[in-house]
Amino acid sequence: MPRSQRNDNFIDKTFTIVADILLRIIPMAPGEKEAFTYYRDGMSAQSEGEYAEALQNYYEAMRLETDPYDRSYILYNIGLVHTSNGEHTKALEYYFQALERNPSLPQALNNTALICHYRGEQAIRQGDPETAEAWFDQAAEYWEQAIALAPGNYIEAQNWLKITGRLGE
Repeated sequence: MPRSQRNDNFIDKTFTIVADILLRIIPMAPGEKEAFTYYRDGMSAQSEGEYAEALQNYYEAMRLETDPYDRSYILYNIGLVHTSNGEHTKALEYYFQALERNPSLPQALNNTALICHYRGEQAIRQGDPETAEAWFDQAAEYWEQAIALAPGNYIEAQNWLKITGRLGE
């Protein structure tokens, strides 16, 4: 049974109903509808922490989806799964692929910055301040891009940029 037919909570059920209605009324090619169904099932699995199932659904959605903009969101969500699994290198690969298809995806820029910041903190713990600064500078670049696209978001990142003197460098 597809995941979309076994949702237990109100929000998932509501999303599924709305998505099913949209699939019926919006003109789409059959492959696009099938891709969206896999994408929706991937999001549902991901929200329940079923990351292997989410990835299977996202990979199938990628196989079917041809629109670069829609593919960017699938790639972004694959990156989220890898981030959740602590696979930061893989996550970055998917965030970069998402940004290649959709450079106006601030959440991918933000998550890339978060990983760079995390790596900077790791370098500090390992006693390597030069490497840490390089990672922090990378984080600042990605956060500035994300903030430029979504000025009201990422307040903590804006504060970090101000506190560290990296705002507008």
